[in-house]
Amino acid sequence: MITAIKGIRVRRAAAVAVTAGAVLATGALTAAPAQAVTVPTIAAKTGFVMNNANGAALYNKGMDTKLSTGSTTKIMTANVVLSQANLNLDTKVTIQKAYSDYIVAKGASSARLIVGDKVTVRQLLYGLMLPSGCDAAYALADKFGTGSTRAARVSNFIAKMNSKAKALGMTRTHFDSFDGIGNGSNYSTAKDLTKLASNSLKSANFRAVVKTKSYTAKTITKTGSTRTMAAWVNTNTLLSSYSGTIGVKTGSGPEAKYCLVFAATRNGKTVVGTVLASTNATVRAADATKLLNFGFAKLG
Repeated sequence: MITAIKGIRVRRAAAVAVTAGAVLATGALTAAPAQAVTVPTIAAKTGFVMNNANGAALYNKGMDTKLSTGSTTKIMTANVVLSQANLNLDTKVTIQKAYSDYIVAKGASSARLIVGDKVTVRQLLYGLMLPSGCDAAYALADKFGTGSTRAARVSNFIAKMNSKAKALGMTRTHFDSFDGIGNGSNYSTAKDLTKLASNSLKSANFRAVVKTKSYTAKTITKTGSTRTMAAWVNTNTLLSSYSGTIGVKTGSGPEAKYCLVFAATRNGKTVVGTVLASTNATVRAADATKLLNFGFAKLG
């Protein structure tokens, strides 16, 4: 009897195996629908995420709402500089007292540039994008604007920023400053800033800057000696907290609240997005993390 029962068990096991094999062969086990990806809730007033490969929207919350951009404006500052013809990143710029006076007067974020030091354009880009130096932004606008006075050069540089925005199809964007400390008319949208980031990331020099967590510049003093600056630390915490992050830029201010333009690459796919007017620095990073996870889940 025991032998017979064992035989029955063997035959039943074989039958189950055959049935399972038939199901696998016909693909019936894969016929179950994929589980839907839950759309995240974010604290930011607006948000947008897209597939960088084709610009397809993956997430949208008020993507066309015009808002103050804070220092995410500096993405365009860098874009305009890196778009200059015959650009030499090793060109030296002498730091003027006007740049220092400006950040003091505005209470602005600073790269702590020293008046009289000679700083390369490359170093200014790191000072612009990592610690969000408004002094570095001023120096770049003064260097790459055209005009016989500093005010004229800065005005011309801002005009270049707006021309580039128009060329990129950023139809709901206007810049009235080189650093995001606006004069009442500095605004963009989550969609437009995402579009700007995507374009900017085409530049190898831009990518190199915005993915850097920390950078130490060696500048030339008035006397010709070398000054080693205190390290500039990137304000974009996603570079440490989110695997695959490749940039891009934080922003904040009384009007802008807390903003973040972000991008990450995983499994050969790149997701780019923006959150505007989040509630604090920690929450904006959490918002961006949710949207990156959602974007990659949508791409599969």
